[in-house]
Amino acid sequence: MSLNCNEINRVLQELDIQGYFIQDIIQPGYDTLALYTYGNGNAKTVLICTAQNSCRINETRRKIVKNDKPLRFMEFLRSHIKGAKIEKIEQIDLMRIIRMDLAHGDELYTMYIRLWSSAANIIICDRQNKILDTMFRRPAKGEITGGTFSIPEPDPAKSQRVFPVREFEEYKEYSYNQRVDLWYSEHAETLSREALLAQAEKWYVSTKSKMQAALNRLIQKQKDFENSEQLKHQGDLILSYGYLIKPDSKFLECEDYTTGKTVQILIDPEKSAHENAAIYYENYKKAQSGSQSIVHDIELSKKQLEKLEKKYTEIVNEPNPVKIEQLLRKDTTPKQQKKKSHPGLDYTVDGWYILVGRDANENDELLRHHVKGSDLWLHTRDFPGGYVFIKARKDKTVPLEILLDAANLAVYYSKARNSGKTDLYYTYVKYLRRAKDGPKGLVLPTHEKNLCITPDKARLDKLESLKLEQED
Repeated sequence: MSLNCNEINRVLQELDIQGYFIQDIIQPGYDTLALYTYGNGNAKTVLICTAQNSCRINETRRKIVKNDKPLRFMEFLRSHIKGAKIEKIEQIDLMRIIRMDLAHGDELYTMYIRLWSSAANIIICDRQNKILDTMFRRPAKGEITGGTFSIPEPDPAKSQRVFPVREFEEYKEYSYNQRVDLWYSEHAETLSREALLAQAEKWYVSTKSKMQAALNRLIQKQKDFENSEQLKHQGDLILSYGYLIKPDSKFLECEDYTTGKTVQILIDPEKSAHENAAIYYENYKKAQSGSQSIVHDIELSKKQLEKLEKKYTEIVNEPNPVKIEQLLRKDTTPKQQKKKSHPGLDYTVDGWYILVGRDANENDELLRHHVKGSDLWLHTRDFPGGYVFIKARKDKTVPLEILLDAANLAVYYSKARNSGKTDLYYTYVKYLRRAKDGPKGLVLPTHEKNLCITPDKARLDKLESLKLEQED
């Protein structure tokens, strides 16, 4: 339930910030604003919340946590009214619209704070009520830059209603502003610690369930790979007893010379014994390759689960509901909705920035829009795969360790992943030219140098761990 008109008047009367100056402005969330004011030797932080069913204005003594990324409206307010003097602040009639007149040098502004649960907003106008900017832009209502803010006519029917002032008795030892702040921090539908923790628990349980299921699938796959020797053995049996294959039969029945037992091996009746054996050998080779890379994937999944546990513990132990709301909003954003400034992956190691393309589309996009001629390019020789770029730093030469990090990434994201010792070549982006009429992303390097490495699993694990830490 939002503050009613009489509660707003009581808050404003006690707040008494007429003549104060706005020293700073913080917008911790899309629907919350904090004005740091100072006057008469006192500092007061005014919290304004426009969340549905929680609309209010009050002084707060809680720390207001900054948003990770500065929000548009906050930046506008800082450029226009930071340092402004509050000449007057009052509620217009009993309409739950607060008018705050501001003077910033020769510039005069009016801030309208509309605390309606269904249509709350904060609107900055000049003294002719021409809209300069709003917390929420609503074109259908004309609440956009350049529009005109119209104060609605008072409703006589509503003016006859009695709106009792809640006393919030459980906090009676505090000032009325503090009572409002404490009550909403515990009971509001938004910015309530209990409600946010319930939301966090729901997110945590759902996310953990999905991550644990993915880990279990990897572990099961690892167990399947452990039986890969059986595939090779079955291929050997097909070659040894190929002469027993009956026409149109889907099975080869023979004696396993290692156990002495009769076994049946599934085969393709349209293929020869050598062709069927080749299929088993190929599956064996894939299983061997997979068993080596899946260990890394399992370790990465376990680290992601540890990261989830750490984040949830941080949320549960955080006393400030504003901070909880920020942590929750950041972590519950679906991965596919998070905007990336570039395709592929990125790593920051000792101040060096490494970009990794994993397929032709990402390689091409990185080449076209995200690297420059002085950046270093790496790619496996004789194997298709991703491009890796080391972004140049002024007056710096790429250290060997960074070169080896990038080389290991290039091998890992290529068909050479499980080939052991691998050759790569590297050169500056300015020495790459596109292959005429070639497939997307294909380039022909010149001035290239050769680099031969044996993939280093420990180095890759360290890079992934570093990446996880940086994402925290």
